[in-house]
Amino acid sequence: MEVRRHVYFYGRVQGVGFRWKAMQTAKYLNLTGWVQNMYNGNVEMEVQGEKALIDRLFHELNSDRFIRIEKTEVLTLPLVDGERDFKVRG
Repeated sequence: MEVRRHVYFYGRVQGVGFRWKAMQTAKYLNLTGWVQNMYNGNVEMEVQGEKALIDRLFHELNSDRFIRIEKTEVLTLPLVDGERDFKVRG
């Protein structure tokens, strides 16, 4: 089942390769969306694809030795038709 999630990541998520890791892993898993740093030191992401693959993306981010996710907030959004890529914003 395909879903779209808007996620806020809190913790040690900036300056540790989070956005690059998210983009590379999402592309490998054929997920679409975007990721960007926030001014408050957190990271924001929208990701779309199979729920199991999104869960795998989150697992990969949590298993990185430099990234330390302390908290996430996840919202479900409507699917975006025609989105073809996952990119880093900002």
